[in-house]
Amino acid sequence: MTMTRQATDAIRALQALEDGRSSVRLRAALAVGTTPDPRFVDKLVERCAIEPEFFVRDMLTWALTRHPVSLTLPALLRAVRSERAQARSQALHTLSKIGDRQAWPAITRALLSDADDEVARSAWRTAVVLVPEGEESGLAAVLATQFGRGDRETQLSLSRALVALGETVVPALRAATTATDRRVRTHALATERLLQDPDAGFEFAIEEAKRIVALGGSGQEGR
Repeated sequence: MTMTRQATDAIRALQALEDGRSSVRLRAALAVGTTPDPRFVDKLVERCAIEPEFFVRDMLTWALTRHPVSLTLPALLRAVRSERAQARSQALHTLSKIGDRQAWPAITRALLSDADDEVARSAWRTAVVLVPEGEESGLAAVLATQFGRGDRETQLSLSRALVALGETVVPALRAATTATDRRVRTHALATERLLQDPDAGFEFAIEEAKRIVALGGSGQEGR
């Protein structure tokens, strides 16, 4: 009787993840996370790829973190190779929350430079969480190839990722401050400013960097 009821409850929860009402989907994701079940994993990952509401996606990620890594990791690693951008982005986000470094090899240069800004931003954040000790400078060098990319929010995400890596990013920053592209130089200088003074604020750092670049400097004069 109990097993039958549990099976019925599981089926209902899985069906509710597809309900047209976001509030119902949110409650379903909460229920699935509260009572983890191996049968839920693939469905949760699939739903992450198409769920339109951010707060529901966040609950789906939480529900996945409640399941054993041995079950979630394979499904998430498949998702990061999906042709659907949201599938890649949300899978990366979930991997960052799980924090298991077995996933590190999946954080490829292709993902770190993904054409979709949201995917790239998720990859940057996840890479900082998963990077093995001693490989930070290599990661910084790859991230530095993305300087000058996208809107202000995207640039802030990249700067935060680099700053989180600490002093190992300095060589990559210094190299980027002498780039021919003004946007790259500006972004690199702003990131260097944030590394030196995390409380400076990104807007202030960008405006300061713009002034330096406009004057033809690289920010390294007098060093």
